[in-house]
Amino acid sequence: MPVRIRLSRVGTRKKPCFRVVAADRTKPRDGRFLELLGTFDPKSKEKKLNINQERFDYWVKQGAIPTGVIVQNLKKQQRIPAK
Repeated sequence: MPVRIRLSRVGTRKKPCFRVVAADRTKPRDGRFLELLGTFDPKSKEKKLNINQERFDYWVKQGAIPTGVIVQNLKKQQRIPAK
């Protein structure tokens, strides 16, 4: 089962808010997920990604692949080294 770490949209129209989830690659964007890892609010001034780093590392060790948006935000916060 290929697992992705990606954003799942919650929130209302014109007020987006996202959950960072570990989900099966074949499931819909806002569908069932395996685990909630954190949140992301693009409307805030900081645009900060709040994530449970222990669980994120666990899923990456299990073979989960984070999406580009997740990797970009983690690099901005210096949580993962830039390649």
